[in-house]
Formats: sequence, C-alpha cells, structure tokens
Amino acid sequence: MKFRFLYFNFFIVLIIDISLITASFYCSHLVRFEFSIPSNFIASFYKILPIVIFIKIVFFYFFDLYRGMWRYTGIKDVFNIIKASIISSFVIISFILFKSRFEGLSRSVFIIDLCFTVLLITGYRVAIRLYYEQLRFDGSLLTSASNLFRLFTKNLPKGKKILIIGAGDCGEKICKEIINNNKLNQKIIGFLDDDPEKISKKIHGIPVLGNIENIKKIFIKAEADEAIIAIPSASSKQIRNIVEICKKSNIVFKIIPTYSELIDGKITINTVREVSYSDLLGRDIIKLDADKIGGYLKGKTILVTGAGGSIGSELCRQICKFKPESIILYERAESPLYEIELDIRNKFADVPCIALLADVKDTLYLEKTFAKYKPEVVFHTAAYKHVPMLELQPWKAIENNIQGTLNLIDVSKKYHVKRFVYVSTDKAVRPVNVMGASKRVAEMLIQSQNGNNKLQTLFMTVRFGNVIGSVGSVVPLFKKQIERGGPVTVTHPDVTRYFMTIPEACQLILQAGAMGNGGEIFLLDMGVPIKIDNMARDLIRFSGYIPDEDIKIEYIGLRPGEKLYEELITEGEDVIPTSHKKIMVLKGLEYNFKILNGNIEKLSRLAEEQDHEKIKKILEIIIPEYSPSN
Repeated sequence: MKFRFLYFNFFIVLIIDISLITASFYCSHLVRFEFSIPSNFIASFYKILPIVIFIKIVFFYFFDLYRGMWRYTGIKDVFNIIKASIISSFVIISFILFKSRFEGLSRSVFIIDLCFTVLLITGYRVAIRLYYEQLRFDGSLLTSASNLFRLFTKNLPKGKKILIIGAGDCGEKICKEIINNNKLNQKIIGFLDDDPEKISKKIHGIPVLGNIENIKKIFIKAEADEAIIAIPSASSKQIRNIVEICKKSNIVFKIIPTYSELIDGKITINTVREVSYSDLLGRDIIKLDADKIGGYLKGKTILVTGAGGSIGSELCRQICKFKPESIILYERAESPLYEIELDIRNKFADVPCIALLADVKDTLYLEKTFAKYKPEVVFHTAAYKHVPMLELQPWKAIENNIQGTLNLIDVSKKYHVKRFVYVSTDKAVRPVNVMGASKRVAEMLIQSQNGNNKLQTLFMTVRFGNVIGSVGSVVPLFKKQIERGGPVTVTHPDVTRYFMTIPEACQLILQAGAMGNGGEIFLLDMGVPIKIDNMARDLIRFSGYIPDEDIKIEYIGLRPGEKLYEELITEGEDVIPTSHKKIMVLKGLEYNFKILNGNIEKLSRLAEEQDHEKIKKILEIIIPEYSPSN
C-alpha cells in the first residue's frame, strides 16, 4: 500500500513537471515573438516539444529531483534544479544544432526557456513547502483556505510568542526549526543582539528588534511569552547579565546549552532547557583533537567501569561519538545501568552496547568479561566518593577504591588492554580523609605499572576536582534546601573548591587518554577555585530569593575528613605543559610495586576485619603526606 502511494505521488509530480516544461517552452515562444507566434514556428514547436520534455525529465531524474520531499525544499534542491535545467538546455541546443542547424527554430527561445524552466519548477516546489509550513495544519480544505487568507492578512494562527536572544547561527537554526514545525505551536516574533550591525536586519523575514539591554521594553511591546538565550559560545559573565536582566523584568527564559553539552553537536528545539548553575560557571569552549581521540577509540572495544555514575555515563556518551566497535557498560547499580544503556541505545543505535551488572571487586566476573569481550581501552571511573561516609567506614574505600582498582589492573595486563585511563580526584593530593587516601594509593598503583618495559598496556591517571551536577555534588543539595525554603547549609564561610562541568571533564579525560605514553598523571585545568558560600548565595539569587532575607544560610562546620581548600599538585610532582592548553602532565615519583603490594595485602586483611584505626595507620605508611583529620 505504501509503495503504491509513493508511485502515485511520483507520477503526479512527473505529470506536473511535464506540464510546466510544456508551459515554459510555449511561454518562451510567446515572449520571443511578442505574443504572436508565426505558423511555421508553431509547427516546429510541436515537433521539438517531445524531445525537450524527454531530455529535461531524464536530467531531472539524474539530479534527484524526484527523490526529495518537497515540503522540505532547500537551497540544495534549488541548485539541483538550476544545474539540471542548464545541462538539459545545453544538451537540447547541441542536439538541435547537430540535427538541423536551428532551421525553423529561434536560438533565443531556448535561453528564455531555461529561465522559465528554473522559475516554474522551483516555484512549484517552493509552493509545496509554503503550503506545509504556513497553511496546512489538519489537512482539511476549509482550514487551508482559512490559513491562506490569514497568511496574506498577516494573521497566522496564534501560538506561544518567542523572542530569541542572539541573532547568530544558533538563533537562526532555532528560528528555522520553529518556523518549519507547526506542531510546536510557537511563533518567533523577533531577535535581540548586541551587534549594532544586526539591528533592524531580518532573519527568515523576522527582524532583529534591538539590543539585549532593552529586552524588557521590547518584550512588553511585542507581547512575548518567552525568551530563548541562543548564544552557546557566551561567557558566564554574558549569561549572568542576560539572566539578571530577564529576572528583574519577570521574563520567562530558557537557554540553548554550550556546544560541549550537545552530544552530536546539533542544535535543535529539543536542546532548549532551563538555565542551570553550570551556565554561570564560566568555562571556556574546549577544542578537542578529534583525530587523536578517534585514533584510539574508533573501531575499538571500550570498557567503562562505573558507567552509571555522573562521570561514567557522560563518558560513555562522549565515547560513542567516536564510533567504537562496541562499548561495555560495567556498573553494579541496577537502575543507573538501565538508564545509561537505554540512553546509549536511543542516541547511538549504530554502536553495539553491552550492559553488565557487575562489580570491580568480583575478580571471577572481571576475568570472564575480559576473556569474552577483550576490551582494548579501559576507563576506570568506579569508586566510592562520599567523604564523610567513607571516614566512618574506611574498609569500604579499601575494598572498592584500592582492591577494585588492583583487580582491574591485573585483568587488564593479562588480556593486553592497550590503554588504561584511571579517573582520580583532587582529594588525593595531601589527603586528610580516607577517600582521598584510597584514591592516592590507586594512583600509585597505576604509576607503578609503567616500570615494566615488557608491559603492553599504557597506564595513566587523570586528576581533577568537583563537577557541577554530579551525584553527591553540593549544587543539588542546595537546590533542594532552597525549594524547602531553607536554610542552606554551608560547612564554613571560607571553604573553596574547584569545579567544572561534567561534559567538560569527560572531554578532557578522552583527550588526556589520547596523549598518554604511560605513567603520567594528567591534571585538568580547573580554573579559579570557587567559594562554596558564594555559590550558595548565587543559587539563592538565581532561584529568585534574597540571601539571608528570604533564605537563610547556616554554617555547620567542616564534616569528618573535609578541609577548607583542595589542591591539585602534591609534593615532588612537577607540572609540565602539554600540547593542549587545558591539560597539564605531572611527572611524579615511580613507586615500588612490591612495597605497595605488601601494604595493600595488609589493608585488604584489615578491611575484612573492619579495623578502623589500623587501616588509617597503614595508609599513613604508604602515603607520608596523608594527615588524617580529627
């Protein structure tokens, strides 16, 4: 039934094209002979017409004019019409010149015919698009006629009135999609931009009404319902300024995320979301060396531990952009594993996805997994990260963060994994808590692998600070407290932390993985540390409240294992710049695996015994700079 419909459509379009070609050829004669065609030329017209129609239809077919959906006619389709018309006219002229030397025919007719052909064939396709975009809503003749009247009286059906902030490429794409999709029930009424050269210009017939400072006046005058901030490359200062203006003016607004958040790099109306705190953070756009990253990911089997976590799940999405042979999602939490598997299968249907409900502490299952799937690249993000909780139960940090990492190292060496990238934290630097100490020991285990020249696996570490929006992050906690009406709890007025966005962290992890030769600790540029107190106040203002008046801030003191500030470099590590401005490499000390192994065996035994004090003492022996907090 479907094919019959398609063939029916094809023949309808073919008949209309033949009619238009005939009309074009006839009109060209009318114009040439000033609407009085001599009888001998009429005879020639009927004689040559079948040849003209045949040649033009053949070239129209070869230039794909019968494969397009004319409701989506674009510039490329118009170019194909022009090329097909020019070449077919050239062939027709050559044929007649060779056959009859233009006896009984006018040469200028064919030039005029070329112009008419392009005009009529293009006009017909554009009319179809206009019908679907501006007129057709429910398919009824009455509705279409009504909409035609409204079109010419500039009174199209009403919908949500949108003002786009940013008259650049992003704003144009969003505008085009809203115009083309009547189901959205939205209408673009104008653009705002601070570039004076764009003021009063038009995009798809819609004017740039003024600059951003005048948004309140323009918003009220245009009777807009919502504003969309369409500037993915804007700095945090620009976004803050726009957000403050919108909030003061009581304007409902949304935002297009930064390019780093767009999985496939495509901007659509579906990417529009509420403004989040990460938009105000002030991170630059990251330029990745896609060739290097693709070189070690494309066509390879990749395994990601902790695939359901904040970093792990985003890392999986970013990896899939580089078309791996397959991706193995290794995660022990059932619900997060299900969610990331579903997301990967929906967004990257061409990438085989293997979801394994598994734990890095389970050596038998690790062995079976590596024997069966033979991963070539491993990203190890699985870890316990909650500082106060691990301070109370340090044996859990030993079992998961240290022994789990060692299990993964052993099986990766056995099955000749090419690259092993370990994701660490700034809390591993001069640690004062068990979580940081366990991550530091894991770093040392990773570094100790690279002394063996016979080893085929390149082991490397990527170290960075906190990520905005991750599970356990302070931002979701503050949001919940604000929703409840406060108070917002801050540990100390002077506590500071490094922050970056999850997509940014994952992209830099992939880039560092491409740069490593084994043994490095890559340090991500975290920018300037942020005071948690300032962050809390920003979030309160961002939510439309006044700090200390509408929402109170309470200082509750540092929790077990916390310190006022975090560091990214420990003693004995030298910072060396790399080819990427956002990534530095630390060349630290090489560690004796035998010494580590002896103490790690003790830690494993003490973890089984759940001996709180002795675990900390062994950690102090392994890490001289470890100073357990009281």
